[in-house]
Amino acid sequence: MITTNVQRHGTVLVSVTGALDEDAGVALQRALDDVTADERDFMVDLHGAMSMDADGLLHLLALHRRAESLGLRVLVVGWQPQPQQFMADVAGIRGRGSATGERYAVAGFRRLIEERAQRARDLSDFGAGWLSGV
Repeated sequence: MITTNVQRHGTVLVSVTGALDEDAGVALQRALDDVTADERDFMVDLHGAMSMDADGLLHLLALHRRAESLGLRVLVVGWQPQPQQFMADVAGIRGRGSATGERYAVAGFRRLIEERAQRARDLSDFGAGWLSGV
């Protein structure tokens, strides 16, 4: 479940609870529908996001890109172990507790993650199609 809380102190706060997956895309994009010129910051709280797959990562990256295009400063906090490890695996960063959450704010790292997450999703879709005889 995705909840949105617009604080009128210039911050849009989006809290993610549950799985950050394919189904999260529409709710995440809606979080920015009513942004006004008064909002300056956009915070995504992942404390309640216990899992994330390639689709969820791509949705998160698209949300970040859209928020930046609206002139918002973006901060993602509360990385849980599975989403953080998944992003580290996608990025090719090995090692327990890789600090991918801190790297997420760097545009070059986000582009790398986006390309690799897209490839992971494409391979996943290909594998599912191959297994079903498509």
